[in-house]
Amino acid sequence: MEAESEPYVRLATMRQLHQAVADLNTARSLADTLQTVADGIVAGLGYELACVNLVRSDGDLVVAAFAGNTAAEALITGRVGSRASWERRLSMGECWDELCFIPHTDGWILHDDDVPQWHTEGPEPRFEDEWHPEDRLYAPMYASGGGRDLLGVISVDRPRNGRRPGAWGREALQMYASQSAIAISNARLRANMQRALVRLEREQQALRASEESFRQAFEYAPSGMAIAEVGGDQHGRLLRTNDALCRLLGRPASVLRRYSFADLVHPEDIGTLLRTSAEGGRAELRLGRRDGTYLWVSLRNSVVADSTDGPRFLLTHVEDIEERKRHELHLAHRASHDALTGLPNSAELRARLGARLCERPHSTTAATAVEALDAAYGGVEDGDAARTHGFRADGFEADAVAGGGPYDHHVHAVAPDSEQDDGTKGLAVLFCDLDGFKSINDRFGHHTGDAVLIEVARRLTTCVRDGDTVARLGGDEFVVLADGLGAADAADLAVRLRNAIIPPIRVDGRAVRVGASFGIGWAACGMTAEEVLRSADQRMYVEKRSRSKVHRRAG
Repeated sequence: MEAESEPYVRLATMRQLHQAVADLNTARSLADTLQTVADGIVAGLGYELACVNLVRSDGDLVVAAFAGNTAAEALITGRVGSRASWERRLSMGECWDELCFIPHTDGWILHDDDVPQWHTEGPEPRFEDEWHPEDRLYAPMYASGGGRDLLGVISVDRPRNGRRPGAWGREALQMYASQSAIAISNARLRANMQRALVRLEREQQALRASEESFRQAFEYAPSGMAIAEVGGDQHGRLLRTNDALCRLLGRPASVLRRYSFADLVHPEDIGTLLRTSAEGGRAELRLGRRDGTYLWVSLRNSVVADSTDGPRFLLTHVEDIEERKRHELHLAHRASHDALTGLPNSAELRARLGARLCERPHSTTAATAVEALDAAYGGVEDGDAARTHGFRADGFEADAVAGGGPYDHHVHAVAPDSEQDDGTKGLAVLFCDLDGFKSINDRFGHHTGDAVLIEVARRLTTCVRDGDTVARLGGDEFVVLADGLGAADAADLAVRLRNAIIPPIRVDGRAVRVGASFGIGWAACGMTAEEVLRSADQRMYVEKRSRSKVHRRAG
């Protein structure tokens, strides 16, 4: 009779197992899935108690779900058992294929380990397959894929028929554990995907908020902002500009997108711009406006880079510093120019003169010495003719090697040997002292004296070339620097300057006259600026004493 009922038992068990597995797929979350696993054992597999122990990230197992007894559920849910204790349990007792059964006769040694457990006292079994309250049956759950990655352990207790499960009951529990492992893996995957989607949505919201914040900061910034391309054929091309930059340069955004900063920068500042773009730093330079003028700006570049693809674009902040630059230039001009006449002052004169001088005097004796040596040995051949012109065998100038090295590109200042014009051109220094100026100051006051100095400065400036320098040393002394003149040229210039000063100067309806004495000195390398000026000053006094008072009288 028992054999005849076996198919019906299997069919009923199969129906219950099928329903329990179907319920696994309806759970919405991982917690619901775990609880459904425990409830399915009690409702579908014929056990009064079921517990699901889930492997945590640290390897230990936690009681994640319990079914069949609310008191036991409240007592052990959330408690943790170590991985070592669980592996010990799964390695002892009887192995029923994947299941592990530990009879009460062997389980007494497990009373003191740290695995959470719930059991009741009961009488000794009356027959061989009767279930004892301290019997333990575990169904390990392994991850799919053929490995032995433990996901958790299902523990069951107290079968309703009071007997240890038979072959079919064991197979049903093992099948259910396998399906539960799949359901738990899927629930974890869904939970991870949901967390990833939530995190992605938050990141996208933060990105949208950041982009909107950047857009508003970019568009409504009070100073100019631009985004330029980095790399490729269009490197440096402006991709986007704000209204402030358009107003600053007098060009609409649609026009600016055709240019790069290299197209707009002043030619003298192109090197500064290229260094700044490459280094992503800060620089002050001039940008061209639509009306053809140039505006001083401060460029501050930030290279916005991608961690994988490298630099993406160049964010440039453009600040108008025209007023500050104008003020700086004004201060620099005041520091280097005379406040009354606007001419370069004494410090600026000495700086310009010192820039043309070097410490090593220019010598023309090197070639002469070589020529004398060659003459002593009977002259030179045509192949060695270059030596007579001051060149060594290695190709460098003899005087350059002796002094500042083979790469000395300094153009030496050379003074003519005499007052006769021998063809030598040099830097003439004309020292001018006004005759009769003190009497004008004493008779008519400083206001008239200042007016005379201003007019003399104007007349001197109009008589020289654009590259020459007219400076006021102080008082009634002026200095003219004129390069590329011979001795006769310098003398002619002094005459022209004196003749320009002599005509009467009208101040407040009164005509006054001053004379001028000039001393001509020459700047030469090896001299200091002070020595050059002193030499010209001394020649001026010699010239002044050589002329009679009548010719020097003015006023």
